[in-house]
Amino acid sequence: MSERPGEHEPSAARNIYAFGITSFLNDTATEMAYWVLPAFLASLGAGPAQLGLIEGVAESVASFAKLFSGYLTDRIERRKPVVVAGYAVANAVKPLLALATSWVHILLIRFSDRLAKGVRGAPRDVMVAESVPKNRLGSAYGLIQSMDSAGAIAGPLAALILMARYGIRSVFWAAAIPGALCVLVALLGIREARRNGKDSVAVAAEKSDTGKTEKLSALPAGSTTNEGKSIKLPASFYFVLIAVTLFSLGNSSDMFLVLRAQNVGIRVALAPLLGLVFNVTYTLASWPAGWFSDHVSRRLIASVGYVIFAAVYFLFGRAPSTMAIWIAMAVYGFYNALTQPVLKALVVDSVGAQVRGRALGIYFFVTSLATLAASLITGGLWRYFGPGIPFYFSATLALIAAVLLQGARSSADFRRS
Repeated sequence: MSERPGEHEPSAARNIYAFGITSFLNDTATEMAYWVLPAFLASLGAGPAQLGLIEGVAESVASFAKLFSGYLTDRIERRKPVVVAGYAVANAVKPLLALATSWVHILLIRFSDRLAKGVRGAPRDVMVAESVPKNRLGSAYGLIQSMDSAGAIAGPLAALILMARYGIRSVFWAAAIPGALCVLVALLGIREARRNGKDSVAVAAEKSDTGKTEKLSALPAGSTTNEGKSIKLPASFYFVLIAVTLFSLGNSSDMFLVLRAQNVGIRVALAPLLGLVFNVTYTLASWPAGWFSDHVSRRLIASVGYVIFAAVYFLFGRAPSTMAIWIAMAVYGFYNALTQPVLKALVVDSVGAQVRGRALGIYFFVTSLATLAASLITGGLWRYFGPGIPFYFSATLALIAAVLLQGARSSADFRRS
């Protein structure tokens, strides 16, 4: 991209670290509140059914917001204002949980929080993709994910200390501090260069690998090829989408893991510590997983993650002991590390530069809708068949999805093989 007077080309290192610090602070605030919600809901007289409804509605509104923001991302000139606004709204509503007196209040707050997250997701991930070449994309997403999950370690630790001294509601008030810092870093630290259609094509041509499909995909959104055919998302993208959607139908809210842990004898006060155990492995493994995916098949790494998920959920279904639950939560972090950053990189690999927002938006939208269904399915299965069955159901879908994902060969995978 040629630099115009008065504009600054964003430094790859600066942007990746700025996004990483922002993610760390945001997740610290989020996880302070998230892991104590089941206990807080119980204190308000709510149970698994209300939890399933809250998480389901929250994820559904996030899914529609992600779809909208994905299409918007490919069409707006400046993405940073959308990203900053998303962080600002999400962190403004979290402290309001301290004022909640009904599960309905929690539903409304989670609705607002997830709406803001949905809006900022696609533009953030596209800005990351524009900051690094494709052969470092997995590393970039992995590093940001590591810092994000490091915040998920700091959050539960802070929650444990605050709960012991001041009670649950103090946790929600305290979440305002890292939340405000998050917005400040996003506002001052993240940079982007102004773009126009011609510049965007130049960036796509420079950063993408050669090949007719990717050259065509580098055209501005809404344009046509010289044969008069409009740009379409490739088949490799839809293969990924089908596999991940099937998996997501069994990937219910992690709050059901917390409820299951409490069901087998782990005390409510230790719920944030469950989050800590899970996020330690998530933090340590995310960057290596992303880096490794830059050198071997991303599909293979993500499939291994799905197999680990299946093993963890099977163990939660059996729940032979509290020690087994603690071990399973630690292993669960590896599933997230092997899938979250890697699948985003796989989606971006599958499409051209000018439709990344649309691809990410559709990916987030469809999988979020499936996650909504998963929370409702899990809540229903738990209520009518007991706590074991929903975990066995999720494990089975994960194994099927792992097999299907091997059919999703992207152009990047072909070049690496």
